[in-house]
Amino acid sequence: MTSKLAELEWVHMRGKWEKPGQNPKRGRDRGSHRSRDAARNSRPEVSARSHPQDLKKLLEGIGTPAPSAFKPDPFQLEALSALEFEDVLVTAPTGSGKTWIAREEIRRLLETGRRAWYTTPLKALTNSKYQEFGDEFGANRVGILTGDRKENTDAPLIVGTTEIYRNQLFDSLRGGTEVNADLVVLDEAHYLGDEERGHVWEEAIIMTPPRIRLLLLSATIGNADEFAAWISEVRGVRCGVVTRPGARPVPLRAAFLLPDKRLLPLMDERGRLNQEIANMAEQNANRRR
Repeated sequence: MTSKLAELEWVHMRGKWEKPGQNPKRGRDRGSHRSRDAARNSRPEVSARSHPQDLKKLLEGIGTPAPSAFKPDPFQLEALSALEFEDVLVTAPTGSGKTWIAREEIRRLLETGRRAWYTTPLKALTNSKYQEFGDEFGANRVGILTGDRKENTDAPLIVGTTEIYRNQLFDSLRGGTEVNADLVVLDEAHYLGDEERGHVWEEAIIMTPPRIRLLLLSATIGNADEFAAWISEVRGVRCGVVTRPGARPVPLRAAFLLPDKRLLPLMDERGRLNQEIANMAEQNANRRR
């Protein structure tokens, strides 16, 4: 539906929806492109006056929260405690603080002269974590390994893509240098179920030496107990499951930006598609018949 609406443009002079170039008169006009640009530039700005109550509800509360003392959630403390004795799989909604668990465990290890790896499935996420941990622990204590970057590789904390970590395990099996880490964090661990890349996570889990503690983080694993049981079986080390109950702590809000620059909530109060958007989609479908 969104792609269909995106194909339309608002024609001010006619006050109706048309496909770009649909009107033959506009196509023959030498100034058609200039006229089209002028029409686009003359569209009204985003306004809350059309739907003030809906927009107020949609945007209410967005912004920087008031400062307050940080207090860890029980599931975060449970995960840290469990890491003292076993591998841990943490399943919790996005925004609930899974990374905090990894960061605090890494902090504990660095303070006692030990080492850690933090892996992610994406180069962009790896770069982001590298910056985050560098700010937190000091740039000299953090290195990065991806297909594009190789910096400070002797640092006690290495941030890298899961493929690079898996490759280092393969090198170790071939007689190369062993992975020097006391903890390995597998962020976005549900990638194990990815049809094309899942084998990388499977191999990384199987080949990680039992002496290295594993911390797996995910927001979308539904069969956590089954997953943890498999990890325990292939590694010979118990893997506990820590789950955060309840809904996502940072709710998502969906909106639709119309071609005339009005912003509408995507859903109404009853959880159904906004009627104005639905009507627009229906009108567009009728014109295509």
